Amino acid sequence: MRVTFGLKAHSGWAALIVIGKSGGDYIVIDRRRVELVEEAWARQPYHAADELEPKEARTLVMRGVESARRIALREMRLLWKRERARGNSVTGCAVLVGNPMPGWSTAEILAVHFRMHQAEGVLFRGALAVAAKKIGLRLVAIPEKELEKTAQNTLGTSLSELTRTIAQLGKSVGPPWTRDQKDAALAAMIALRQ
Repeated sequence: MRVTFGLKAHSGWAALIVIGKSGGDYIVIDRRRVELVEEAWARQPYHAADELEPKEARTLVMRGVESARRIALREMRLLWKRERARGNSVTGCAVLVGNPMPGWSTAEILAVHFRMHQAEGVLFRGALAVAAKKIGLRLVAIPEKELEKTAQNTLGTSLSELTRTIAQLGKSVGPPWTRDQKDAALAAMIALRQ
């Protein structure tokens, strides 16, 4: 079966939904929480570096970024291998993204608390996107704020029909079926169609 990944990232983890189609209907092949950190401080590396001297702060942030990228790549490979073992062909990976970061230095990010949150959000989304590309998956980056509009345009259906489809997918797998899983599923549906 052709399947796609849909990912919605948070600080240190992401919600994953794997979507396929059977008989014209979307089905959830897998859903899981993908951990993107091994140490608690790495969930918020900019926050962890906030009180450090500039050189130490840069070093710690870089460790956090490198760790997130390494773990995202490892996890993406494992997810891809799992689907191959099921006999599925992964045809793409949708990652919900936010606004891009300006080219601020670590010091400039640490100077404004809101920037730290923004940088950490971009960090994990970016790590997933880079990992997908590195293993050869077609990346579908979907601005999170435009998810519903993109879904309606790509899938050629109304928002009410999309809501029904997502609700049915949730019933088929049971709880938890939170906003994260719903958004990741919708993103995967978009990637499957493109």
